[in-house]
Amino acid sequence: MTRFRSHRGERLPVKSLLQSEAARDDVQTRGWARTVRSGRGVTFIALNDGSSLDSLQVVVDSSLPNYDAVSRLGTGACISVSGDLVESPASGQKWELQARQVEIVGLSDPDYPLQKKRHSFEYLRTIAHLRPRSNSFGAVSRMRSAVSFAVHRFFHERGFLYVHTPIITASDCEGAGELFRVTTLDAENPPRSDGKVDFSRDFFGEETGLTVSGQLEGEMFATAFSDIYTFGPTFRAENSNTSRHAAEFWMIEPEMAFCDLDGDCALAEEFLRYLVQSVLENCADDLDFFDQRIEKGLIDKLQQLVKAEFAAMSYSDAVAALEKSGRSFEFPVSWGADLQSEHERYLTEEVVGGPVFVTDYPAGIKAFYMRRNDDEKTVAAMDLLVPRVGEIIGGSQREERLDVLDARMREVNIAPESLWWYRDIRRWGSCPHAGFGLGFERFLMYVTGMENIRDVIPFPRTPGHAAF
Repeated sequence: MTRFRSHRGERLPVKSLLQSEAARDDVQTRGWARTVRSGRGVTFIALNDGSSLDSLQVVVDSSLPNYDAVSRLGTGACISVSGDLVESPASGQKWELQARQVEIVGLSDPDYPLQKKRHSFEYLRTIAHLRPRSNSFGAVSRMRSAVSFAVHRFFHERGFLYVHTPIITASDCEGAGELFRVTTLDAENPPRSDGKVDFSRDFFGEETGLTVSGQLEGEMFATAFSDIYTFGPTFRAENSNTSRHAAEFWMIEPEMAFCDLDGDCALAEEFLRYLVQSVLENCADDLDFFDQRIEKGLIDKLQQLVKAEFAAMSYSDAVAALEKSGRSFEFPVSWGADLQSEHERYLTEEVVGGPVFVTDYPAGIKAFYMRRNDDEKTVAAMDLLVPRVGEIIGGSQREERLDVLDARMREVNIAPESLWWYRDIRRWGSCPHAGFGLGFERFLMYVTGMENIRDVIPFPRTPGHAAF
């Protein structure tokens, strides 16, 4: 039997050394130098491996055989260190590593662009391949990983099936025509028929694009497994160069059979509380950083949300409250118009003083798949609004009645036969079902205080920018 030996070697993460309960002899760790200071026969290296916001101070004595090379290391250099973890006489740190051996794994050129100073987020986006080594983006990345795990844990604990929905689709879920086209046709000379591009000769035999949502496919699985969720990348070719829009983003979309709008709201509330509580319990160090450097009062905001009562009001009542406010909004308020961020924030911060579900929106401003209410004017839709942000979750009960769904599709110029497979579940064992979507990056902005969606995703894709 063949045995494979790991070439990673034995090592302890910086975080575990910083949190050590006692001094330790002969430990090994490795990472990248944040700073290197030399003088009077000793060199101090702030070592970070990404496991912690804080760095570990490594003390290198001039008696080491390669001291000259170590003392000339630049910021960003990669090293492996063996030595003794001892109490530090310096203030602000409990432990330091007295080096017995320092192996230089990778040198760093003098023009390393992440020096010990505060860099703007705009500048960091220009070096997205290096910004994970910065304090801010390191904290965001650890938070993103922790929240991803919490998402899966929440649904796993409740018996939901995780479904991988396709990235390439021939369906426009939102009906907005904002798909990125996927094609192998010659862009300069595509085949034509009757003056139009002949997509029947394309790779998939029809016009396809990158998905804007996994919801429609998710509904298929909900009618077989009852409770499912999707969590994956989605794409929207919307030319919006704002701090809240990206062309590529991740969506969490649960779908529940035998569920109405009330059940949908109940799960959304439970889900949001769970994620925020998980962040408070598992990301304390990074949250402290965000609270001090990014958004003052962030931790208090999150604690208040966990304890808050979630209110509910209809869209009609929300419009009435906005019209009575006496406020001069940038976007006029009228029944039938969509609510803007300024309206949503006013409702949560001034009217309710906490999170609120707004339900039963006009059919004309919502997607074709939302269930028509008995008044024939509104649909069973909901948006969960939170202070300082506005909408954070949006969802609806889906239209399970085939005749009503067909009529609605024709109203918005979607040919029912183009979604024959979607209509089929209304023919064979139709049942009430509902779901919602949570934009992962929007949630990360909320729990980190970061103001730009470009700074909570590893490699942002926005109009005119697809670098790295």
